[in-house]
This record gives sequence, structure tokens and C-alpha cells, in this order.
Amino acid sequence: MAKKVVATLKTGKGKEYSKVITMTKSPKGAYSFKEVIVHNDHVQDAIAASRK
Repeated sequence: MAKKVVATLKTGKGKEYSKVITMTKSPKGAYSFKEVIVHNDHVQDAIAASRK
């Protein structure tokens, strides 16, 4: 599934967007991943929001 999204982002206006994957650890010790597609100007904002 991810390959299709990345391939779509490489053409046309898709170059203006980036896929941000953040990892969080639950209190039980398990890791979960969250994927978000954001505009290149807002990548740092998306990373900062996930750390809060």
C-alpha cells in the first residue's frame, strides 16, 4: 500500500507533499506508527505535534 502512495506523490503536484511517519511507544511497551501526508512547508509542524 505504501508503495502506491509514494509512487503517486512523485508525479505532478505530488512533489509538494511529504509522507511523515511518526512512532510512539505505549505504556505497555508496544510501538505504534502514524502516517500523515503533509505539505513540504508543514513537515516540521507535523513532527513537533507528534512529540507533544
